[in-house]
Amino acid sequence: MASPLPLTIAIPTYRRERVLLDTIASLLNLDPPAGEILVLDQTAAHEAGTEQALGPWHASGRIRWLRLRVPSIPAAMNRGLLEASTETVLFVDDDIVPFPDLVAAHFGAHRESTGRLVAGRVLQPWDGDGADSAWRDKQFASTEAGTIDEFMGGNFSLPRGEALAIGGFDENFVRAAYRFEREFAERWRASGRAIRFEPRAAIRHLKASAGGTRTFGEHLTTILPAHSVGDYYYLLRSPLAPRRARAFLSRPFRSVMTRHHLRRPWWIPVTLVAEASGMVWALALHARGPRYCDARSPEGT
Repeated sequence: MASPLPLTIAIPTYRRERVLLDTIASLLNLDPPAGEILVLDQTAAHEAGTEQALGPWHASGRIRWLRLRVPSIPAAMNRGLLEASTETVLFVDDDIVPFPDLVAAHFGAHRESTGRLVAGRVLQPWDGDGADSAWRDKQFASTEAGTIDEFMGGNFSLPRGEALAIGGFDENFVRAAYRFEREFAERWRASGRAIRFEPRAAIRHLKASAGGTRTFGEHLTTILPAHSVGDYYYLLRSPLAPRRARAFLSRPFRSVMTRHHLRRPWWIPVTLVAEASGMVWALALHARGPRYCDARSPEGT
């Protein structure tokens, strides 16, 4: 096996069991491997088999297993930035299968040009491995490299120092943290930095049915605001041009103008309650201001 590359893989995880172990095992077997793997674990209590696998990996130094008290995607990512021992940090989901060149492709993309965020290819369960697929047709599953405006949180890398310099990720994106990537991407590009799509840095996303953001329910059938609050907060944080102001005010109506609600109209009042709660919650979050990363040394957990 080749020597490890100076790159940290950070895996935010929440309520995942076997699929998390499979993900870590596949990352440990990459050649060349990453210099370190951080498991940012927000699960209060795992199944016994998961604990029995993670513990020895941590004790042997193959991973660093950090237990976090409060579930939060952006907070876990900020902790990853603070804890990483290398300058380049690669964030991946906890339910993936990496392509063999994942680490080498991310690291190589940063060697080619410094100071940019590298967004990797993400194949969903319904995507084939099709070659020569254009960005306009497949977006993040495409094979066409180029400069883009956004990234997907399940496969991207960036220089930790530059991410911390703009505040890291906004921890006001709570629960499902919808839109946290877009908000960070806008701050990243506003600082004069670029986002590069690198299809050679590829993963297959398994989209596990339990754990992760799916802990907060299906957005079409929940009365909870876990999915809507992020979109409202994003619109409030962004410059409220007329287009975004209209988007903020019209979202409750758009949320029930779906095929699901047309066929099951009894879900309309449930969704409207979730939207109203999300709007109020977002207004409260916006009023207190963004919660960026505290770049001081993190507290122990």
